[in-house]
Amino acid sequence: MLMSNGHQHLTENDPTFTAKKRSTSEIIRRVSAYLWPYKGLALTTIGCAVLSLLCAFAFPRLTQYIIDDVIWTGQIDRLTPAVLLLIGAFFLRDFFNSIRIQVNNHFEQHVVYDMRRDVYGRLQRLPVRYYDKRASGDLMTRVIEDVNAVERLLIDGTEQGTVAIVSIVGVLAILFATHPVLAAVAMIPIPLLACGAMWYTFTAHRRYRKQRQASSAMNALLMDNLQGVREIKAFGREQHEDERFADRAEAMRQGTLTIMRAWALYNPAMNFIAATGTGLVLWVGGGQVMNDDMSVGELVAFLFYLALFYEPISKLHGLNQMLQAARAGGERVFDILDATEERKDKADAMPLHEPVAGRIEYLGVDFEYTEDKQALHDISLVAEPGQMTALVGPTGAGKSTLVNLMPAFYEANSGKITIDGQDIASTSLESLRRHISVVSQEPFLFNGTVGENIAYGNLNASTGQIADAARAANCFGFISELTEGFDTRVGERGVRLSVGEKQRISIARALLKNAPILILDEATASVDTATERLIQQALERLMAGRTSFVIAHRLSTIRNADQILVLKHGRIIERGSHEELTSKDGLYAKLARIQNTTFIEESFAKLETET
Repeated sequence: MLMSNGHQHLTENDPTFTAKKRSTSEIIRRVSAYLWPYKGLALTTIGCAVLSLLCAFAFPRLTQYIIDDVIWTGQIDRLTPAVLLLIGAFFLRDFFNSIRIQVNNHFEQHVVYDMRRDVYGRLQRLPVRYYDKRASGDLMTRVIEDVNAVERLLIDGTEQGTVAIVSIVGVLAILFATHPVLAAVAMIPIPLLACGAMWYTFTAHRRYRKQRQASSAMNALLMDNLQGVREIKAFGREQHEDERFADRAEAMRQGTLTIMRAWALYNPAMNFIAATGTGLVLWVGGGQVMNDDMSVGELVAFLFYLALFYEPISKLHGLNQMLQAARAGGERVFDILDATEERKDKADAMPLHEPVAGRIEYLGVDFEYTEDKQALHDISLVAEPGQMTALVGPTGAGKSTLVNLMPAFYEANSGKITIDGQDIASTSLESLRRHISVVSQEPFLFNGTVGENIAYGNLNASTGQIADAARAANCFGFISELTEGFDTRVGERGVRLSVGEKQRISIARALLKNAPILILDEATASVDTATERLIQQALERLMAGRTSFVIAHRLSTIRNADQILVLKHGRIIERGSHEELTSKDGLYAKLARIQNTTFIEESFAKLETET
């Protein structure tokens, strides 16, 4: 849905930011599982909180004693011991509270660590298809902010909720045991407090969900803009992006203000209702004091106990707010944890038989991204070990889809793919991907050092092996000229290096992996002639002795391919060597006859126009 200014408008139906609605009980039940491994810390935290509370219970009784039995009777010799006893109770209260805070901090960080590891681990095991529909900024928000919201319910909710209930039950018992009439008066506001809590509970979730969605939308746009800052500046779109961010920030502001407005109404109203209970007790109790039915000390003690009764009720209101935030965050966290993983290797999944020769065969393979978008139709081909297979065709013909099925980034809908006769559907993913290297047209470098990026191909590689791979990829020279050599940091996505330099590092990474099968999205389309020559030399070394699939962008790079597959609309319409295809009056031959054309895609576009 587009706004009138052309900016994308966030809606609750946007699959990027929404998550399956779940009940509060389900959220609580599932997050509670994270407490069990640390039940000792949980019990210690609750135990210290209860001991601190019991010490606080001594305050009203000691205050009554000091007023009625010491001050009122003039027994000054008892005053100092009584006050010291009162200070001792305060000391023990805060001592146990200090232990509680320290234990609680350890407890909290253990749980956050476990939950965040689980969420990130699941993200690593999800198929590529999952990421096709979701923004990175949205997923980051779920891993960081939403996990924190759920964790607060786990830790603070468990501790504060338990202590609040113990406090309420304990104080109620004391109140009714000492002064049943005043206790009954103190209960008058309870129905109103309960109604207020129910109203907030039943209406808050929608507000929190909207606010979490707005936060994800803002973070997603922020990440996109930070990564695309050069494009923004190149096209002079700073003002345009500022307005887009303002729209997302405004949605976040409005969502947060909606929550705050409801809380600003709810919390003071609940406090006022509780305060009326104190007023009623003071009114009735004051009359009893004047009628000599109770002492001043008893009334003061009762009021202190009443404060200990209403305070945990107020905390429960805060926990209710926390619960609604955790429910909204929990939905988004469990959306990840419940997402279908990549196929799990079956118990009988076999690794590829060593050594892998690299014979690839597609047998009647069909694939569709959605029901109305079939990408490949009845693909059958054979690539013998060590052969180079080139894929050509217009944009959207299915070239990338075809090679993405080989390492099981996507699963074929029908047909099968075999490597050395083994069906990859029954092969372990770890073994399958360990024997396939991928070099993309737009190489990705991690925000680490040059050496770390090359070593990603083999984490156990020695310094010498890394250097040898760099030499073979024609990148040792420019690396040596960098300020810190192999220890030079490349910046986010390799921003400190040129396109050609990044491409050669990615080739070195693939060389170090030393896999027998290579998928290559031709890497020389965006570089100058001199750099292209260096990259082409590196690619020739990389492809030597390997079964290679090359998505070609220039005919000059595929003339020596063992077989060329021409794809159109997801079908292989021609196949053969360069000489075989040019000898026929087919699409490839027409393509080859076009002069002064740089990219194959442009040639296809020209042919389509002429047709």
